[in-house]
Amino acid sequence: MVTALVRRWATLAESIQGTGKRQNQDWYAFSGTGSSADPLVLAVADGHGSAAHARSALGARFAVDRFVALATEFGRAADAGHEPGGLARLMNYARNDMPRALVQSWREAALGHWSRHRPVADLGLPEPGTDEKLTLYGTTLIGAVVTPWLLTAWQIGDGDLAVVGHDGSVARPLAPAEDDLGDETESLCGPQAWRAVRTHWAPVFEEARIPRLVVLSTDGLSKSFASGDGFTKFVGGMDERLATEGFEGVREALPDWLRHASRYSGDDTTLAAALLHSYAARPQPKPEPEPASEPVPEPGPDPATDPESERKRET
Repeated sequence: MVTALVRRWATLAESIQGTGKRQNQDWYAFSGTGSSADPLVLAVADGHGSAAHARSALGARFAVDRFVALATEFGRAADAGHEPGGLARLMNYARNDMPRALVQSWREAALGHWSRHRPVADLGLPEPGTDEKLTLYGTTLIGAVVTPWLLTAWQIGDGDLAVVGHDGSVARPLAPAEDDLGDETESLCGPQAWRAVRTHWAPVFEEARIPRLVVLSTDGLSKSFASGDGFTKFVGGMDERLATEGFEGVREALPDWLRHASRYSGDDTTLAAALLHSYAARPQPKPEPEPASEPVPEPGPDPATDPESERKRET
């Protein structure tokens, strides 16, 4: 029998508008404490932003809002996993039904908004088809839900999810086998979008093996690095900074990190993270005087290859 322990998480998030962008197309939200009755939910979305996706900032917000609602229900239902056959049913729902429910809910939100804001009615233009309407709201999405014994995450499109294990190892369980080419990516507005949703299913059966840090970010962060493993190193460095400088120190530094990344990628850059409370509250060692180098790789191109290198709310 698994004992459902209440674990509290410390959360932080920030979003920086890309250089030269007229509007930040990203959106994020987080809620909950991580208990059975109040699961921790994190989500980030990145609206595509081009002329063909003129309402993608709204699409990103719809994606995050709908995910938080569905994931909260999913997390509360996770207690049923302790019943005979419950774990298998929950896993099947996570991998098959949740993507369909998420895409359907997002489509309803986007089409509902279109029906209330129809410029063609005023301009005398022909009514566009459903796919064309949804394209206006195109967005990616990454979301995670954490309960006392389960971590589950979903992703469609680019962006990054990293999980730091109890032993300090950094994993990217939803990273695609091959990176998307250029700016092309899967989208909630795509045909049969639920088939493109990737799922991470990770039951936790021992208290000591619960991940200590979960990080979600839009691709404005990973695109700022010269090397493919830059994001992984960034998260590992962030974990080290949490140990040496404490949670508040990282919270204060995060906007500057993302602003630095955005200058290199030119893209909106958003990060949401949750740190297990026992790590957030642990005593901090005294910092060593005048370190020779920063223990965390700052966002941005690799100095070895770049000679010039030296919203949004809580629900």
